[in-house]
Amino acid sequence: MNGPMRVVPVSILTGFLGAGKTTLLNRVLKDPALADTAVIINEFGDVSIDHLLVEASSDGVIELSDGCLCCTVRGELVDTLADLMDRMQTGRIKPLKRVVIETTGLADPAPVLQSVLGNPVIAQNFRLDGVVTVVDAVNGEQTIANHVEAMKQVAVADRLVISKSGLAKDDGVGRLEARLRDLNPRAPIIDGDTEEAGRADLFACGLYDATTKVADVGRWLQDEAHADGHGHVHDHHHEDGHGHGHHHHHHDVNRHGSDIRSFSIVHDRPIEPMALEMFIDLLRSAHGEKLLRMKAIVSVADNPERPVVLHGVQTVFHAPERLAAWPDPADRRTRMVLITKGLDEAFVRDLFDAFTGKPRVDRPDAQALADNPLAVPGMKF
Repeated sequence: MNGPMRVVPVSILTGFLGAGKTTLLNRVLKDPALADTAVIINEFGDVSIDHLLVEASSDGVIELSDGCLCCTVRGELVDTLADLMDRMQTGRIKPLKRVVIETTGLADPAPVLQSVLGNPVIAQNFRLDGVVTVVDAVNGEQTIANHVEAMKQVAVADRLVISKSGLAKDDGVGRLEARLRDLNPRAPIIDGDTEEAGRADLFACGLYDATTKVADVGRWLQDEAHADGHGHVHDHHHEDGHGHGHHHHHHDVNRHGSDIRSFSIVHDRPIEPMALEMFIDLLRSAHGEKLLRMKAIVSVADNPERPVVLHGVQTVFHAPERLAAWPDPADRRTRMVLITKGLDEAFVRDLFDAFTGKPRVDRPDAQALADNPLAVPGMKF
């Protein structure tokens, strides 16, 4: 990579049909801080942003062909990002500070994220900064209940924006907020009618803080949001036969009719590179479709002074990136945040335990998988 601040951050703006994505985008684009931003829009129907122009526009607004961004024009998205980089490198457009991709309301967000993470050329020049999901207060609960795409849009979000709250009846907003926290306990929930929802920093939720130009792991992993006491369920395991400990936080929403879970694994000692590589490869190859999103900062034994950052969506992971140093020298723990659908949290924890020296006798399936790794391409650390 050319360095964390030379690549262009990419923000994904998603939400189900009628949620108010375009309205929010129009509003945020008025912030002068979003100058030099390219907006890639995948329209489904006749809705467009107020100042939608042709591709040659100096405003940098690009409209993809009609259809679902996650399938019919997925290749075109990669081509569009590659073309943007070519234009910057050849001086046809001035350097971009950000790219915003607005998906169609019917999109499963995973393939969109994979397009940014998984293409080697794209990943050298663009980084996935974050996902902002808009949910409307009037129909949001019912939409999530009826459409798995809407549920995934909420689950993988870094920030959630509730629109049309003034139109909701009774305690509709409160019930919706509770449902959103069930599906995604880490993402901050923002009222779309507030000033906060109209600022450019709505999109600034990635690993690197644009103001300090250094990694902000706590913000990226949403550690503080998850530990704020809003009804989250925590599970701690500190005993370890090898003289060290790791613990896990989990949030199980299966009782609400969903098999989506958000949980974290925290490990206190450096991990051998081969063990980390095999854990990730087995997880994504055997259960990748159930891994909606994973973010991690890892202490690796071959160079514990420089942690490795991991970011993946289902089977597609960005190339591991070494930070120059720990953002917080006082906290050098491995921290992994996983969002899964239909994947047993206990299995993931036990698989991790098996590779880090703490096999569980009550879960022989995970230990057996660790003892007989699949022949899959490795992620080199």
